[in-house]
Amino acid sequence: MADTIRLDVWLDIACLFKTRSEAKRACDGGKVEVNGQTARPHRILREGDRIRIGRPFGRHQDLIVGLLIDQHVRKSEARALYDDVTPKPTPEEAEMRRLERVYRAASRAAGTPDRRNRRILRKLKERS
Repeated sequence: MADTIRLDVWLDIACLFKTRSEAKRACDGGKVEVNGQTARPHRILREGDRIRIGRPFGRHQDLIVGLLIDQHVRKSEARALYDDVTPKPTPEEAEMRRLERVYRAASRAAGTPDRRNRRILRKLKERS
């Protein structure tokens, strides 16, 4: 166990990002705050620090650092490294997220053809 660890390394070990470089990009992009301040990837973390991670579509994930380790562990074990204190979404926010998902699915379906439709289009072009 370590007393301190780099932010990007801990975010990777805690399975909050798939890779350390992805965690580094999020820090460089201003998506990660530690104790209310935008954090760089090389920032040193300590137990008890509060982390806020900006997620897609305006959502946030709030965490409190529990344990600092410098070795990778299973994802199920990694959840013990922090306390997730993200508030539950209000019913209005939940409805907005649902509508967003429906809208994105509909816009994607109308925009790009799937495999079946690509084959149909290809056959139509060959006939012309």
